[in-house]
Amino acid sequence: MAETMIKADNLVKIYKTKETEVLALQGLDLTVEEGELTAIIGNSGSGKSTFLNMIGGLDKPSAGSLFVAGKNLFTMTEKELVLYKRDTVGFVWQNNGRNMLPFLSAVENVMLPMNLSDTKKKKDKALELLEMVGMSHKKSSRMNMLSGGEQQRVAIAIALANSPKILLADEPTGSVDFRTADYIFDVFSELNKNGQTILIVTHDTALSKKVKRVVAIRDGKISSERVLKEGFADRLKESGIDWRNADSQDEYVVLDRAGRLQLPQDMLASLELTDNKVKVFVRNGEIVIAKP
Repeated sequence: MAETMIKADNLVKIYKTKETEVLALQGLDLTVEEGELTAIIGNSGSGKSTFLNMIGGLDKPSAGSLFVAGKNLFTMTEKELVLYKRDTVGFVWQNNGRNMLPFLSAVENVMLPMNLSDTKKKKDKALELLEMVGMSHKKSSRMNMLSGGEQQRVAIAIALANSPKILLADEPTGSVDFRTADYIFDVFSELNKNGQTILIVTHDTALSKKVKRVVAIRDGKISSERVLKEGFADRLKESGIDWRNADSQDEYVVLDRAGRLQLPQDMLASLELTDNKVKVFVRNGEIVIAKP
């Protein structure tokens, strides 16, 4: 059976200053299994980047529990956290300058994280990773000689340098064109086929429509999930599908442990409610929510 790679239970994050207190996560629950390719979507301020930073060991939860690859992020010492960030997670940023040094070549950038580990034959592995992301022909190029999409592919190779159990990507297609975004997704898809667990935060509607599981965060908790329809699962490589308009996924509203759910805003708007009350009843085995 697949190992549980991420287990978040009633996760809370509160940011405090002298003047204000912001509740970024409000009891978030999520389980991600080994080998899953999952996208997290949500509006700005919904808590998705906060959650990704917690999994990456860059931010600490305020309450609840968070286990990643069997490690308890609440109880880690600083030394354990350093090793965790080196060996367990790899990060791909929208601003790929955070992943690489401009005065080094592509292959030197990929080798750099390996200097923090006991990886053997560093250059051979770096060249293998560049080949995997389609950048072996630019191995000697410095970053200012590469396009934005090429830099992002090198950034993915860097994130994989120490063979992380989980690859985290924060808006990896946010600064590239559609064609390059499709290529980057193909790289993620191939990595996933080889067993790599990947978690992506994205605003890219087309990219999220290709992912088998999409988790929507709203107001600091999971509000809904979309799952790729069986008929589309085998068609990810087809170029004739317009993923920006295709109805490729089934959507589910998620019940929390108290039986509460968050309805999509467009559904609520269609009821034209005048206050915060709705009528709920059971009919033919279905729960119906209606305007009073």
